Amino acid sequence: MTPDLAAIHQQLDSPPTAEVITKAICEELFTVQDVVRYCVSCFSAHHIFVGHGTDNYWDEALEIVQACMHLQPPCDESTLASRLTSFERALIARIVVKRIFERLPVPYLTHRAFFCGHEFYVDDRVIIPRSPIGELIEQGFSPYIDRHPERVLDMCTGSGCIAVAIALRFNGDTEVDAVDISPAALEVARINIEGYGLEHQVFPIQSDLFDALPAGDKYDLIVANPPYVDADDLADMPAEYRAEPDIALGSGVDGLNCAKRILARAADFLTDEGVLIMEVGNSAEALSDAFEQVPFHFVDLKKGGTGVFLLSAEQLKAYHDLFAAAAAEVQDAR
Repeated sequence: MTPDLAAIHQQLDSPPTAEVITKAICEELFTVQDVVRYCVSCFSAHHIFVGHGTDNYWDEALEIVQACMHLQPPCDESTLASRLTSFERALIARIVVKRIFERLPVPYLTHRAFFCGHEFYVDDRVIIPRSPIGELIEQGFSPYIDRHPERVLDMCTGSGCIAVAIALRFNGDTEVDAVDISPAALEVARINIEGYGLEHQVFPIQSDLFDALPAGDKYDLIVANPPYVDADDLADMPAEYRAEPDIALGSGVDGLNCAKRILARAADFLTDEGVLIMEVGNSAEALSDAFEQVPFHFVDLKKGGTGVFLLSAEQLKAYHDLFAAAAAEVQDAR
C-alpha cells in the first residue's frame, strides 16, 4: 500500500471529531437529505446504539432533523430536498455531537417521543416511551376486554404515555389513574396530561405501587409496565440506556421484584371481570420459571416486542398465596 493510500485508509478508519462534524453540517451541507446522509455516516463511524424510538441510523438522523424543523414524521420527498437554514444546521450539529459523544438518546435531546401515534414530552426524569403495550392500546385491548373500561390503573406511568394513550383511545369514556413512585416522573406526566387537556380524565398519583391507593378502589383494567431489567442485562446495557433513570429499569437480580409485588396485590384492585396486563420484557422466562403452575398468557405482538402477559382477576385470586409468598421474599430483602 502506497503512503498516500495508507493515509486515506487511516482517515476512513478514524471517526470524525466533534469539530469536523460541526463544520461539515454548518458549512458544507445544505439540504435535509445531505445532513441526514452525513449523520448516518457519523453514527456508523462511532457505533452508536439506537433503540429509543428508532431502529436504524437513517430514522435516528431524520428524527433529529425533523425535530429541529418542527416537523412531524413521516418525512416526504419534498422535505428531503428542502434546504436548511443556518440556524437549523447549527442546532442539528449541537444535537448530533451530544448524541454521539455523550451517548444521549435522541428524545432527551429533542424533548419529544412518539407513542401510539401521539407526541409526548420527555426528559431524563422518565424512561423513554417504547412499550409494546401500545399495540394493545391501539386495538382497544380487543379481544381481551369486550367493552370500554370505566376505570383503568396505569401502574409505573413514567411520562404518562400509556395513561394518556388509553384516555385518547376511549374518547373520554374512561378514567385513568396514573401511578408512579417518582415525584419527578409525575411532573413530566402532568405536562403530557395537561398538553392533551385530560386533567379531568387522567389523574397522576404518587405511590409505591398500590401502597397509597385507597383500599377498596376497583379497576376494570390494570396496565403495568414496571422496571423489569435483571442484574446481568442491566450491567451489559449500552450507554444510551444508562442515561435513563435507574429506578425505571432495574428490579432485582431476576428483574421481577416489582412484578412480584404487583401480582400479589392486583386482585384486590380489580373488579370481578377485571384484567391485569403487564410487561416484563426479557424477564418473561424468569417469571415463568418462578411460577411454573401459573397459566400466564403471553401476547403475540405483531409489531414486535415480547414479555407482555395477561391474567384475569380470577386467576390472580387463584394463585394469590403463591404471589404473596414471592412478594414477601422481595419485601424481606429490601
